[in-house]
Amino acid sequence: MQIPQSDPKASYLAHQGEIDAAVARVLSCGRYILGPEVEEFEREFAAYLGVGQAVGVANGTDALTIGLRACGIGPGDAVATVSHTAVATVAAIELAGAIPVLADIDPVTFTIDCDSLEDLLRQRHDIRAILPVHLYGHPANMPRIMDMARQHGAKVVEDCAQAHSASVGGRKTGAWGDAAAFSFYPTKNLGAIGDGGAVVTNDLDVAERARSLREYGWKDRYVSELAGVNSRLDELQAAILRVKLKYLGASAARRREIAESYTSTLTGTPLELPRTQPGTVHAYHQYVVRSRDRDELRSRLWEQGIGTLIHYPVPVHLQPAYRARIEHGPLVQTERAAHEIFSLPMYPELEAEAISSVSAAMWKAVSSGASHVA
Repeated sequence: MQIPQSDPKASYLAHQGEIDAAVARVLSCGRYILGPEVEEFEREFAAYLGVGQAVGVANGTDALTIGLRACGIGPGDAVATVSHTAVATVAAIELAGAIPVLADIDPVTFTIDCDSLEDLLRQRHDIRAILPVHLYGHPANMPRIMDMARQHGAKVVEDCAQAHSASVGGRKTGAWGDAAAFSFYPTKNLGAIGDGGAVVTNDLDVAERARSLREYGWKDRYVSELAGVNSRLDELQAAILRVKLKYLGASAARRREIAESYTSTLTGTPLELPRTQPGTVHAYHQYVVRSRDRDELRSRLWEQGIGTLIHYPVPVHLQPAYRARIEHGPLVQTERAAHEIFSLPMYPELEAEAISSVSAAMWKAVSSGASHVA
């Protein structure tokens, strides 16, 4: 593989000196769990997002679960979300004891379709939370989602696992809902070297509950006021994230440059290319294209040394663990997308020559057979 679809090692190498120094600082300090590095990262990340509070946890799935629970969502509560997402989104709802109810997606943004969501809210009166996923880095329609949530008395917990640096109307994703969850998995736009996550919020009560829930429900040490879990961001990952956070703005700008280059050079191919809705800033966690000849094109790119991935090949409601038991409305766009989408190489360290090689390989791939627009 000459050009992989993602390359987390490249991110480490780009900041190797600073990351190695940060790791050495933690090792020599002797405080490894929920210490000063976590506290400083929480403060710095909240400031970056423009929110009041950030709470570091062990991973993005835990961030979703704890965020829901901190907002008062639990057993018997229905939570509206999407099926075209990482399974973690739905798994987290069930880990909170709640019931996932699935809406369809918008075929352009791949985020929750607000008309489909509105239908669910009209039909069901037990939906107590909406969990929009800012998939691939494109923000969901947060102004409309927040309006619907207020009308129906529902909480909003944003899934920002792929949306570090994205924004709607000048407000960053993560700063809209009652709470939001971030993942710092190594391939994310802000990635650790291991697992990590955060719950962010402007509500001090939600933040205090999240801090309690992440460590056994403790308020006073060894005394559980709530039925919590063990989900703590460690000092090493926090120190690494503090280094990378300084460069998040620059790396986000580079992702947009790469996306613009792909769009410029691939316009004219029989592919459906990403489109950004007015008033939004796309984080380009992935650059996702569509074609009815998806599998054939991926094979031709592979032969030319170009890595691609499918995010995600099977909608959650059709996976064996969830099929026939997850509630949902018509998911026409969700099921169609699963057969047509694939992701091109996307990471900030991609050099101009590699980007040109990807585009040239794609042109060769679509020219060597009959490809169709999605």
